[in-house]
Formats: sequence, structure tokens, C-alpha cells
Amino acid sequence: MKEQYSDRKHKDSGRRAGDFEKKAGNFERRTGEFERRDRDFERPVKNPVSDIESTTIEGKNAVLEAFRAGKTVDKLFVLDGAREGAISSILREAKKHDTIVNFVNKERLDGISQTGNHQGVIAYAAAYEYAEVSDILEAARAKGEDPFLILLDGIEDPHNLGAIIRSANLAGAHGVIIPKRRAAGLTSTVAKTSAGAINYTPVAKVTNLTATMEELKKEGIWFACADMGGQSMYDCNFTGPLGLVIGGEGDGVSRLVREDCDFTASIPMKGDIDSLNASVAAGILMFEASRQRRGL
Repeated sequence: MKEQYSDRKHKDSGRRAGDFEKKAGNFERRTGEFERRDRDFERPVKNPVSDIESTTIEGKNAVLEAFRAGKTVDKLFVLDGAREGAISSILREAKKHDTIVNFVNKERLDGISQTGNHQGVIAYAAAYEYAEVSDILEAARAKGEDPFLILLDGIEDPHNLGAIIRSANLAGAHGVIIPKRRAAGLTSTVAKTSAGAINYTPVAKVTNLTATMEELKKEGIWFACADMGGQSMYDCNFTGPLGLVIGGEGDGVSRLVREDCDFTASIPMKGDIDSLNASVAAGILMFEASRQRRGL
């Protein structure tokens, strides 16, 4: 397994970030800050539906201006059947930014609302700003290191996401990539669980994980999939430009993403149960990769 990289050259891994951005059309633009406070009803709350802390924005004008100001909206809840006036403009903005839209009944909106004045629309906005994939590659280049990326597929628990970001920072990873769907966003719970690492480790959010991987392969990056049926991590080569793919606790890495990986890696275990918490497994694999990459 140690010779697995001999056939692929990494000479293209030094391409400038600008070239990468032109090809990766699905990467999201860096968002700006939305500072308007007069009618946005914006406050950190605990979402009673998903039990995830997030920043909610309620009301037609507040949500529309959030989009126009460049604020990252992770999810949008709209009253079922509403399509007129400002709602129509909001839906156009959501489509433009590829935001997940959920049409729900009034009872559910009332249950989500923290102000009682949702006007048929509620947005969940990221508590922290997302980076671009090119920013992560540039961070590796600035350090003169081969890119070391962590890709998460189906990590929906914000505590797991925060713990993984924390481990990624300590293991020397240059950034974390998450998909828009089936994934926890950058909520205040994630920030707290990361113990501050979210301020130092960039997190990029992409529309399609496999498409992103294909673009990164053009940059010379190899992908290792965490899988219980894979080779022992001690027999894998984690040196060079690397993307480590971690799946959720329930289904693991999805089939399409797994098939797009170059090899699979497993953690040797001895015990009566056959699985680890996703963030624990991610941490073990990251630090094995870190050990190899430091030549230890």
C-alpha cells in the first residue's frame, strides 16, 4: 500500500487558487456580514424542531434583506402555498444561492418562531462565515505543505462536527469540507464544541461532495475513505496531498462518495462492539495521518 502513489504525480497540486475557482462552479462565494438590526428579529435560539442552535431571521423584509446582504442562509422555512409578493422574491434569492427550502404548514412555523411575527417565512443563518475550498488550498500553500483536507459526508450532529473541527485543527488539517444537505451547519453549538478551533480552521460548504472531489483530484489530491471494511490505517499511505472522508454514524460514507475515493482505511479494534463515535474515529484517523505526514 505504501507504493500506491507512485503512479500519480502531484506536480499540478501547486496551481494557483484562482485556476481552481474557475473550474469549481459549485463552490459558494464568501459571504458578507449582515448588520441590520432594526427589523430582523435576529437572535441565537435553540431550534425546537431540529434541536440545533442557530441564528434565526423572521419576517419577509428581514429574510429578503439577509439574502441581499450576502448572509449565508443554511435553511429556509416558507408557509406552504405562499408564493406572492416578497415571498416570491425570497424564493428567487434562495434559488440563486442554492439554499435548502422547506415548505411547511402554519403550525410548524408557529412552533419554530421565536418572535410570533414570522409572516410566513423563517430563515436559519450560519453563526460563522464559511470559507471557500480555494481558501483551504491557499492556506496549505502558504505553509508550504501538501493539502490535508477533511471531508464530512452525513455528519448531522453539531457536537460531532465541532469535535471534528477541533481535532482537525490539532492534527494539522488545513480545512474541513461539508455538503449543503445531510449536514450540520456552523451553529453556535458547533463553535462551542470546537473549543475555538472554528476561528482557525476554515470550513467550506459545497453543493456536491463528489463533484468537489473530482475538482480536487485535478489538483493532485488523493482521497481516503474511512470504512470498517478497509485496510488497516497502519498499512495506508496518508502522506502527500490528501483528503480524508468521514461518514455519519448511521450509514457511514455514502456509496457514490465512497466509490469516488482512491482507497479505504479502517481502524483496528478489539472489543465487543464494532463501531466508534464518528468524531472519535475521525480523530484517530487524522492523528495517524498527522504522524505519517510528520515522518514519525
